Amino acid sequence: MADEKTRTSGEIPRPEPKGPILPTTSVDADKTQPPKPTIHPSLYVIVWISLSSSVILFNKWILDTLEFRYPVILTTYHLTFATIATQLMARYTSLLDGRKSVKMTGRVYLRAIVPIGVFFSLSLICGNLTYLYLSVAFIQMIKATTPVAVLLSSWAMGLAPPNMKQLMNVSAIVVGVMIASFGEIKFVWIGFFYQLGGLLFEAIRLNLVQALLSSAEYKMDPLVSLYYFAPICAAMNGIVALLWEVPKVSMAEVYHVGLATFFLNGLCAFLLNVSVVFLIGKTSAVVMTLCGVLKDVLLVLASMLIWATPISGLQAFGYSIALGGMVYYKLGFDALKGYAGEAGRQWAEFGAARPAARKIVVIGAGLLFVFILFGGLAPTYAPEYDPSQYLAGAAEKVGFS
Repeated sequence: MADEKTRTSGEIPRPEPKGPILPTTSVDADKTQPPKPTIHPSLYVIVWISLSSSVILFNKWILDTLEFRYPVILTTYHLTFATIATQLMARYTSLLDGRKSVKMTGRVYLRAIVPIGVFFSLSLICGNLTYLYLSVAFIQMIKATTPVAVLLSSWAMGLAPPNMKQLMNVSAIVVGVMIASFGEIKFVWIGFFYQLGGLLFEAIRLNLVQALLSSAEYKMDPLVSLYYFAPICAAMNGIVALLWEVPKVSMAEVYHVGLATFFLNGLCAFLLNVSVVFLIGKTSAVVMTLCGVLKDVLLVLASMLIWATPISGLQAFGYSIALGGMVYYKLGFDALKGYAGEAGRQWAEFGAARPAARKIVVIGAGLLFVFILFGGLAPTYAPEYDPSQYLAGAAEKVGFS
C-alpha cells in the first residue's frame, strides 16, 4: 500500500485571485537611488597643505616673532595635546578603531614603540630649535635631503643593501641643497647642525617604523601611530623640558603668547595628523609627492612675504635642482616619462588653440630665466657705492642746490 501512494499535492489546482495582483517589490526600490555626495580629493589636498604649512609658520611665529624661545616646552605641549585628543577619540569616535587589530603587548611596546618615540622626540626638538636660527625658507630647502638621509640610514642599520644606482638618483638632491646653502644670505652654523640632526633622527625613526610595519600584525595608520607614540614622547620631552627650559620660563612669557594662541597651535598640529589619515585614503603616492613639493614651495614664498626673508638667485637655482631630484627619486623615470608625454600633448593642444598666449608664455619664461641667471647667479664685479653723492654733484653742475 505504501508503494502505491503517490504525491499529488503539486497537482491540486489553485483558485484564481479575484482582485488585482499586488507587486512583490516596492516601487520605490526599483527607482535608482541618487549617488551619495562625496568630497572631492582636491579638498583633502588643500586642507593638508594648509594645515601642514600653518603648523610650520605657527611654530616659527611663536618661537621667533613672539620670542617664546622654549622649543622643548612647545614640543611637549603638542604631544600632550595629541595624547589627550587621541585618548578621547578612541573612547568616543571610530577613527581609532584600527588600533583593535594591532597586537600590542607590553614587550612590543618597550622594544618597538619606545625606541621610535625616542627618535621622534629628538627629531621634534631639533626641528623646533632650528626655528630660532634659520628662516623657514632655508629650513624647507634643507628638508629636501630627507630621502637621502632615509636611504643612507637604512644602509647603516642593515635594513636594505647598498645600491649605487639609488645613490646616484639622490645625488641631485644633495648637489641642489649644497648650492642653496652657498646662496643662503643668513647662514647660521648651529641652526644648520640642528636641522641636520633633526633630519638624521627623523630618518632613523622612519626606518624603524618601516621595520615595524613590515609585519601585518602591526599595520597602523598615522593616527593610530600617534595614539601609541604620543604618550611616551610627551613623557620623554617633559623630562627634558623640566631639566632644561622650565626653570627659565616665566608665566609672563606664557601670557605674552596667550593661552588661546597655544590652544590653536596645539589644535592645528593635531588636526594635521588627522588630515594625513584622510589624505592617504583618498589620494595616491604620486599625488602626495607632488603635494609635498607644492607645500615646500608655498612655505618658501610665505617666508618671503611674512618675514621678508631674502632669497638669492643662487639659492633658488639650487632649490629647484633639489626639488627636481626629489621628484625623480620618488616617482621614477618611467612615471616622469609618462607625465612628460602627457604634458607635451597638452602643451601642443594649447598652442594649436591659443598660439598667441603660448608665445607670451614662452617669452615670459625666457625673460624670467635670463633675469635669474644674470641677476642672481652672475657675480657682482662692480664695487658697491652710494649713488647719492654722484647725483648731488650732477645737481650742482646744472645749478640746482
